[in-house]
Amino acid sequence: MKTKFIELKLGSHQIVHGFDADNQEIIEEIKVEGFTKKLVNIDRVKSISEQFILTDYAHGRWIYWEYEGDFEELKKILI
Repeated sequence: MKTKFIELKLGSHQIVHGFDADNQEIIEEIKVEGFTKKLVNIDRVKSISEQFILTDYAHGRWIYWEYEGDFEELKKILI
């Protein structure tokens, strides 16, 4: 089966590295200026909101990306 990708404009993001002893997420925040085009494997997408797209990341981590664009358009593409 051929892998499918979606082109997105992504900006600042938060990487979830796991959980601490109190079961709180360990989050690394990355702030960037503007948005950059990125191809994302559709199979890595876990959820979308009006501000963030949640994807799998390396070594079992998750990443919340800010994206530029319209939620409804992104929803249509992914459904």
